Amino acid sequence: MADSFDFTVIGSGPGGYVAAIRAAQLGMKVAVVEKWATHGGTCLNIGCIPSKALLHASELFEEAGHGFAGLGIEVGTPKLNLPAMMKHKDDTVTANVTGIDYLFKKNKITALRGTGSIAGPGKVTVTPKNGEPQTISSRHIVIATGSVSANLPGIEIDEKRVVTSTGALGLDKVPERLLVIGAGVIGLELGSVWARLGAKVTVVEYLDRILPGMDSEVARQFQRILQKQGFDFRLGTKVTGIEEGENGKLVARLEPAAGGDFLLLETDVALVAIGRKPYTEGLGLDAAGVALDERGRVRVDAHYKTSVEGIYAIGDVIAGPMLAHKAEDEGIAVAELVAGQAGHVNYGAIPSVVYTNPEIAAIGRTEDELKAEGIEYKVGKFPFTANGRAKAMQATQGFVKILADVTTDRVLGAHIVAKNAGEMIHEIGVLMEFGGAAEDLARTTHAHPTLSEAVREAALMCGDGAIHI
Repeated sequence: MADSFDFTVIGSGPGGYVAAIRAAQLGMKVAVVEKWATHGGTCLNIGCIPSKALLHASELFEEAGHGFAGLGIEVGTPKLNLPAMMKHKDDTVTANVTGIDYLFKKNKITALRGTGSIAGPGKVTVTPKNGEPQTISSRHIVIATGSVSANLPGIEIDEKRVVTSTGALGLDKVPERLLVIGAGVIGLELGSVWARLGAKVTVVEYLDRILPGMDSEVARQFQRILQKQGFDFRLGTKVTGIEEGENGKLVARLEPAAGGDFLLLETDVALVAIGRKPYTEGLGLDAAGVALDERGRVRVDAHYKTSVEGIYAIGDVIAGPMLAHKAEDEGIAVAELVAGQAGHVNYGAIPSVVYTNPEIAAIGRTEDELKAEGIEYKVGKFPFTANGRAKAMQATQGFVKILADVTTDRVLGAHIVAKNAGEMIHEIGVLMEFGGAAEDLARTTHAHPTLSEAVREAALMCGDGAIHI
């Protein structure tokens, strides 16, 4: 292929496709290389989007079975049609990935199918599944190849009974028992899906807490909420092997993380959800001279430049939280920087959400981090048991916690456990982007009755106190 481009992206996930669109908007001739049959990467195809479709559907199933009666709605016992639920998931994925195709056409972006590799400065080789490799030239190359599920030594993934998140999104029946290895976001979300549909879920976590990296108070309270939903937690425990037992069940070997006697646990399906790792296989980074860090991530500077001139990297392949919206913002930033603009990502104000029920949403610092850094802070906390809309919705679990600087009142972080927490966190994100104080939030009128009033009340708690508690 004799074509030359201004801007070529390898990978069409949230970081890659957004970078491509922004570069096209800025007047560049853009190409995207994607080895999968559909665009959108892990997020749209086998991650964020399909999991949210199943989380929503399973939440409604559980609500119909357990919540409707208390609202005066009599529907009888709901019946699960798992194939129809999976079709909803697949239809949702199709709608999103075809949307990316439309956006590429709209922005005159050239889509190249095949595995992309760097053939040298300014050169990308595209190797299709069938056919001869082709090489294009590009002034700027962006690596946006994302991440893949990490695995444990000695455990073989078959995506049928021992699965990653990919297999867990496509089970053809509800397992009687589900073992989740890893108490992070992915494990708890997918564990929630199958628990609502009838599985008995056991979560094994190497650390002595769930949700590593999140505010420890949030993690403690959320663990109690999940236990009431039927989750069984084995913390401070590791899985050292999984074999098939004599009765056809899987048998997992569990050992204390600190050492000690093992125990055997039977299960029907085991979900390995211990995290993700950068995907750089087949990119030819060694030959191109692109440096990696000690964790296998592409090393970049503040402008996403790698060690090779004209080659950049964004998203899960570089340092930082492995979040789709973080990758999107980096995609916008790198396109703007290449165009001579001032692209920037504020890593101190990137929200994260756990899409369980209730949801968890967080932004900025945790109490643990502020204590470790010796920063004096104050806490404003308000429970949803005191929120009128939450009572009307039978959604009183959880709270809002706002952390503000003792001297300046500037908001340093916020944490919400609540129904729709992921939709409520963004007003705090806007506040933090403008360097706002808790008082600014407290003096902002909030519609009544809304769940978001709890955010304002938490901000009031940073001052003279809330009104409704």
